[in-house]
Amino acid sequence: MILSISGVVLLGIVVFIFFRKDGLKASHAVVTMLFGFYLASTAIAPSIKAGGESLASLLGGIKF
Repeated sequence: MILSISGVVLLGIVVFIFFRKDGLKASHAVVTMLFGFYLASTAIAPSIKAGGESLASLLGGIKF
């Protein structure tokens, strides 16, 4: 893994600041994409994927 966990945390903080301060602009979207790309290569990626699948199945099971 080329980017360390601290780099992923730094990108996460930058993305959070972008959302809170200015809204999401085109340049901010690029940083957000990089954050997602590098986060996918960390050890936490399987947990994030499992959580997303669980949330999708929960939302898919809701009957109106």
